[in-house]
Amino acid sequence: MSAIVLAQVRTGVEQEILDEWAAKHHPGVGVVRLEDVDVAALDPDTTLIPARVVWLPPVRRGERKVALADAIVLSNPRRPPAFRQAAIRRHGPDRVRVVQGVPATVAELGARYDERQAEGTSFAGFVGMQAAISAERAELELVGTRYKVPRLVAEQISSSARFQAAAAELAAELGRSAASVAQEATDKMSAFVATQSRLVRDVFTSTFSGLYERAWSVSADLDTLGRLRSVNKSSSLVFLPSHRSYVDSLILASVLHQHDFPPNLVLGGENLAFWPLGPIARRAGTVFIRRKFGADPVYKLAMRSYLSFIVEKRFNLEWYIEGGRSRTGKLRPPMLGLLAYVADAVEALDAADVVVVPTSIVYDQLPEIAAMAKESAGGTKSPEDLKWLLKYARAQRTYRGEARVRFGEPFSLREALAEAGTGRARLEKVAFKVMDEINAATPISATSLAGFALLGAADRAYTAREIEVILAPLLTYIDTRGLPGPDPSLCRGLGLLTTLRELTDAGVLETFDGGPEQVWSIAPDNHAVAAYYRNGALHHFVGRAIVELGMLAVSAGDVVEGGPAPDAQAGADEGLLAPAQQEVLRIRDLLKFEFFFPAKQEFLHRLGAEMDLLAPGWRTDRRTKEWVHAALLASTGQLFARRTLQTFFDAQLVVATRLVALGSEELDKEEVLTECLGLGRQLSLQGVVHSKDSVSRELYDGAYRLADNRGAVHGDSASEVASRRRAWLDEVEEMRCRLARIAEIEAAQAAAREADA
Repeated sequence: MSAIVLAQVRTGVEQEILDEWAAKHHPGVGVVRLEDVDVAALDPDTTLIPARVVWLPPVRRGERKVALADAIVLSNPRRPPAFRQAAIRRHGPDRVRVVQGVPATVAELGARYDERQAEGTSFAGFVGMQAAISAERAELELVGTRYKVPRLVAEQISSSARFQAAAAELAAELGRSAASVAQEATDKMSAFVATQSRLVRDVFTSTFSGLYERAWSVSADLDTLGRLRSVNKSSSLVFLPSHRSYVDSLILASVLHQHDFPPNLVLGGENLAFWPLGPIARRAGTVFIRRKFGADPVYKLAMRSYLSFIVEKRFNLEWYIEGGRSRTGKLRPPMLGLLAYVADAVEALDAADVVVVPTSIVYDQLPEIAAMAKESAGGTKSPEDLKWLLKYARAQRTYRGEARVRFGEPFSLREALAEAGTGRARLEKVAFKVMDEINAATPISATSLAGFALLGAADRAYTAREIEVILAPLLTYIDTRGLPGPDPSLCRGLGLLTTLRELTDAGVLETFDGGPEQVWSIAPDNHAVAAYYRNGALHHFVGRAIVELGMLAVSAGDVVEGGPAPDAQAGADEGLLAPAQQEVLRIRDLLKFEFFFPAKQEFLHRLGAEMDLLAPGWRTDRRTKEWVHAALLASTGQLFARRTLQTFFDAQLVVATRLVALGSEELDKEEVLTECLGLGRQLSLQGVVHSKDSVSRELYDGAYRLADNRGAVHGDSASEVASRRRAWLDEVEEMRCRLARIAEIEAAQAAAREADA
């Protein structure tokens, strides 16, 4: 049986190196340049051995890597010019290696070609592509998986039988020729496919890491990283991080690079594709895509085909499922488009799967919060361009604490889809699972907890000792629940002073030290910024807050014994439990566009765990109204409903009030939200709205979506819509009254503590 070494060479020096290597390792076998081989003339039993020369960078600080200086002088150590290769070979022989891909016979390649390629494509081109891919894999074994990059992507996809069949099907729907649709899809794919370069990736990592290295120290969840590294050996990973900052991707990339993960292909918005960031980032693995492309079926074909290829070839992916940075500090609603495409790819490919990795990235301080708070209050967003990038980079020169990367429980997408069942809500269930895991993994920082404490207290200045007293029950609750809380030392004594100083430096707080004691208060007009910090931890307290509202309804007689139980278990229980469960599910429904809740049974189970902390005897004692009221009164310092939910019911009050006032007028959402901003500011000045941070376009948008979901925006009957608006407003007023009663209980508890002291 004959054999040929297929040489992928660029220069005479590389040809000499491969000739010497072949003589040593494959004596008697001819060496032919890849572009010179005549595949059609070869015997089917001829074995083709792909091989190439690999040039390694010099060792710098114990690691072979490319430096920024190499790019500045237009030198690529991984691809040295012909005139330098002989010198490198003489003086640095350790930098020159030959790698061999997996051999295959012409017959085997022909079988692959018949199976995968569309009719009319070149067999010689297919062989060349397969040889290049095989040699690339061999090179990866040498340079490390962290440099795993997809090459020849558009060529592989557009020449596949699957792509050509999909293009023909779409062409029939559009009334066009298959060739024109295939060509347009290929052109559009070529515009967003990441054409990665190892040189650019190294330079990009070392250069743009400066955007965060001076500002934050980074910590990561090492235990989960260890598990993910094992999983990544057999499955691709899809990282879905929370999105709070432009440096999120850089932070996550640095963590994965340091722990020897292959680089993610990052799907990002076209708004960041400006020069020079766009061309560099694209060659470093960023895939810039349109924000919306539902009206362009050919673009959808290109994107679906690309993601299917990525899933099939097991490259790691990353995108921000919220679609954009959070303007409030809590997770935004998930965008399902890209997740749907990946899900389609998993189900269309036999035995294909990806492991979804919910990822939380949080910061002690973020310089861009003030700008995002202004946007949420109705301000305009600054466009991203070179001027913006330079300004943003300058803002990262100040140390701003720690950035924490944590991971939720990874899960198989194929299994999650199967568990979610069928129907339109199927993908939403998977997305909500992602969001719930991100929330569970999100740590509570000292700055978040301080924001939670001060926004929930009276709007005045406090001494450090007073703030410490406010924080104490929060720390107790966090410890009892086993939540990922802050270092307690940062919430008391000298550590608390450090935390307050950080928030003061960030402009969140202002301080006065002209009296006997230094005092701190939320800076004027910066309540939305303080809320951003608070909201990063808020989801950990929502379940407890709903329990408190439910208990208050029971103790006040707002629910009566009997009535249908929400589940079989509750149905076996007489008394107040079943209607109390119905009540907390009603409250949950009011908040479903603000927080991510698990399925009903899991939700009730979690609330049961909260009851175990708040009223330990609830499972065995006789649960009367008086018993429930006594349990609430006994929870000294640990009532969280008002501090957690006031903002959201205040925002709902504004939107519901505006909708009721509009009567049967035709609604334009943007106009309504703008009017709500004005109404919200007015009601805040009048003291009707208690939380200044509730004056937020983003919060009003969530309330508007709730109204629409309840049929209070549009409907068949104007009177019916008006009735639903009024009913919603009544519910919101009811919840606000309960929060006011909780405030009265808190005030009475505080007075009792002062009297005892």
